[in-house]
Amino acid sequence: MVAMDLFRSEEMSLVQLIIPAESAHDTITCLAELGLLQFKDLNPEKSPFQRTYANQLKRCGEMGRKIRYIQDQIAKSGKTSSYRPLTDKDINLNELETKLTELEAELLEINANTDRLQRTHSELTELQLVLHKAGVLFGSARDAASTVQHQGADTENGSSIEEAVDYPLLQEQEMQTDPSKQARLGFVTGLISKAKAASFERIIFRATRGNMFLKQAPIEDAVLDPATGEKVEKTVFVLFFSGERARTKVVKICEAFGANRYHFPDDPNRQRQMKSEVDMRLVELQSTLDAGIHHRDNVFNSIGYNLEKWAVMVRREKAVYVTLNMLSIDVTRKCLVAEGWCPVSAKPKIHDALQRAAHVSNSQVNTIFQVLHTKETPPSYFETNKFTSAFQEIVEAYGVGRYQEANPGCFTIITFPFLFAVMFGDWGHGICLLLGALYLVLNEKKLGSKKLGDTMEMAYGGRYVILLMAMFSIYTGFIYNEFFSVSFGFFGGSAYQCPDPQYSVKNCPTATTSGVEKWSYEPYAFGIDPIWHGSRSELPFTNSLKMKMSILLGICQMNLGILLSYFNARYFRSALDVWYQFIPQLLFLNALFGYLSFLIILKWCQGSKPDLYHIMIYMFLSPTEDLGENQLFIGQTYVQIVLLLVALVAVPWMLFPKPLIMRKQHIQKMHGRTYGFLRESDTESTDLEVDVEHDEEEFEFSEVFVHQMIHTIEFVLNSVSNTASYLRLWALRTFGLQSCTRTAFCGVL
Repeated sequence: MVAMDLFRSEEMSLVQLIIPAESAHDTITCLAELGLLQFKDLNPEKSPFQRTYANQLKRCGEMGRKIRYIQDQIAKSGKTSSYRPLTDKDINLNELETKLTELEAELLEINANTDRLQRTHSELTELQLVLHKAGVLFGSARDAASTVQHQGADTENGSSIEEAVDYPLLQEQEMQTDPSKQARLGFVTGLISKAKAASFERIIFRATRGNMFLKQAPIEDAVLDPATGEKVEKTVFVLFFSGERARTKVVKICEAFGANRYHFPDDPNRQRQMKSEVDMRLVELQSTLDAGIHHRDNVFNSIGYNLEKWAVMVRREKAVYVTLNMLSIDVTRKCLVAEGWCPVSAKPKIHDALQRAAHVSNSQVNTIFQVLHTKETPPSYFETNKFTSAFQEIVEAYGVGRYQEANPGCFTIITFPFLFAVMFGDWGHGICLLLGALYLVLNEKKLGSKKLGDTMEMAYGGRYVILLMAMFSIYTGFIYNEFFSVSFGFFGGSAYQCPDPQYSVKNCPTATTSGVEKWSYEPYAFGIDPIWHGSRSELPFTNSLKMKMSILLGICQMNLGILLSYFNARYFRSALDVWYQFIPQLLFLNALFGYLSFLIILKWCQGSKPDLYHIMIYMFLSPTEDLGENQLFIGQTYVQIVLLLVALVAVPWMLFPKPLIMRKQHIQKMHGRTYGFLRESDTESTDLEVDVEHDEEEFEFSEVFVHQMIHTIEFVLNSVSNTASYLRLWALRTFGLQSCTRTAFCGVL
């Protein structure tokens, strides 16, 4: 019953709905849940901003943006798995909008405060590093100065030494006796990225003309940069310079390189005091940051699993308003008019949905449902289930058929997995694939309620396709007699034996050299004789068998496609398609490639060794030549001449008659309408003439002829290319085992 339902699309009808304005939203919602009505856009001339429910759509879009923002914040926090499910009551759209606005404002404030505190924390961390690293540099300099002064104790008294040691390390010193040439020695401390340190030193050196001293102390771990918030490897620098002019240059260069400058006192006591203050502020800031993060997590926990439900709700509301914008509004603005396509069998369900919507909205007037008669071509709709949906999607990936046209989807249920099995026939691999498919099928309810990854989602959607592929792979694996590329003799003994009676067939030492002997003319019961596996002639034998089998399968499937065109022509009562499309196509394909299939089967039955490649080539180049040893039956030459003439006649048969007959029918139709005009009034005649001109424009002989010519050329070329394409069934099968030479490829004929 499923196959018959899929053979043609559902019968469709155009319906009109007159919906009261107060129940429009609930009506569209109930119909959308049913999913059996395709609405037509009755406002194609209006832009999205000119439609009635543009503001509601904008509102839903804004709520969707807020939900995405909250989802991004939750994803950044990395605590999605810790949310507890909440049982909040259902809220309407207005309440949801208010709640989302409050949540967004609260999260924005939390993020702003967190960013500000984090920036301050990063600055204090860098200042702490500067105080530590620069303090070490200044301490080492002070120790060095003290050592030098102790060495000069013979010439200086103790009080002067103590006084010199207690002096600040940097102070104003009079280097010149001339007051006009006095200079102030200053310094700058801060942090700079390690990647910019070398360039920074060169620029400073050139800007100060060498009147500088730079000392660097690298930091072992990366620190958060206050400006970017990213972890950067930095180094602490202490830069000494002379003069205010040099200070201005140094400050500008630091700003250009993004170096963060921090104040560093030269007094050791002040350094220790500043260090303790920074440590205390860091502890306070860290506790404040932890409290902010805890508050943010509480906000996320208060949302719970409702966020996903809210996202679905907003998407549904947006889809409802998009559909409402496709409806036309009555002049009194009291009702909306909708038109759409629905399956004829779904009318009772639509009536029930309309009644349910009227009850939910408490509307006093029910929606009016009526069928419209039209000549428009309805859309194609196929009612599928969980088994057939994947196969129908495979067919629709290449194109959707016309309304009521024969659907190849019901045949794809068998042909698609079987052709897969022809390429990958191994019953060991098939069992592994079957186990995986059974897991997906038996746990489909459990897996269907979970969020799966992209690959797993695709496998779950095609679980029944994989199941059939596995079953057919096991079947063809027994035919190929392969279990992970190992053969077994399950169906009787081999028809061959080793020339040396001391050895069995499997252990025969001459199996891969001189070969084995055939002792029985009874064929192997099922599949390929296991003796072929690993033998010297395995490759020529399997190539010949599988290539010829691929051609036979291809010709059968192409004939099936032509046969479907006959069913289409018969269903639509198109005699032209039967006589001038189906018959010539059937004759052309089978006169050439059907004849090739006949020769392949005849050659297998006779066990002869004619060269089919030579027969098919010279059937075109020299049809009257004597076949000699390549002759398979008496009168083969005359049969080939007749078939060649049939193929040649079939091409113009497809090309010329159909367009010419359609043109003749159109002219006769126009003459019949013209005679009818003479019996009408002058005014009516004028109106009808306009319709005639419109109908006449719909038929263009040149377009019809060009279309038929393209169709004919495409069929002729595809008959050849598709036959060759079916060799992929053999190629994918053989190339997975070993490479194939061009000579073996030609062995198909």
